[in-house]
Amino acid sequence: MVAAAWILLALGIGHFLYGLVWFRVPFSEVFSEGFVNRFKSNESRRSAFWFTIFGPLLIMCGHISLHLANAGDRGLFLIMGYYLLIISLIGILALPKSPFWLALIGSLVFVGAGYGWIN
Repeated sequence: MVAAAWILLALGIGHFLYGLVWFRVPFSEVFSEGFVNRFKSNESRRSAFWFTIFGPLLIMCGHISLHLANAGDRGLFLIMGYYLLIISLIGILALPKSPFWLALIGSLVFVGAGYGWIN
C-alpha cells in the first residue's frame, strides 16, 4: 500500500512541475501582469491553471494515502482506487493519447492494495 501512495504523490509532483515547465509562457505573462484575475483572459492561461493546480491536489491525495497505508485502512484505500480508476477511464476515453494510462496503472495498484492483493 505504501508503494501505491508514493506513486500518487510522485504523480502529483510530476504534474505540478510539468505544468510549470509546459505552461511557462502563460505563467510568466500572468505573473508579470500581477496574477490576480489574470487567468480568465485566454484558453492557454485557463489550461495552465487547471492542469498545474491539479498537481497539489494529487500530492494531497498522496499524503492522505500514505497516512491510510500506515494506518492499514484498506477500505478507504480501495475507495480511492475506484475513484482514480473512474477518473482514469474517463480521461483515457476523452484523450486516448494522454498520460491517463499511467493513472490507470496507479488505480489498479490502489484497488489491488485495497483488496489486500498487493501489500
